[in-house]
Amino acid sequence: MGRILITWKKSAIGYHRSQKETIKNLGLKRLNQTVEHDDSPAIRGMISKVAHLIDVDGGEGS
Repeated sequence: MGRILITWKKSAIGYHRSQKETIKNLGLKRLNQTVEHDDSPAIRGMISKVAHLIDVDGGEGS
């Protein structure tokens, strides 16, 4: 499995609490912060939930 970089690009203000919690659970604490995760189905599911708030680099299909 590869590694993927996730960058928080848009504020979660005005979005549902579960989306804010997903951003937090991805390890993101502030805008424009980038974190690295293993490419797994669980992480991909979290990415799809907040895809409108983040940018993803690396891994297949990004």
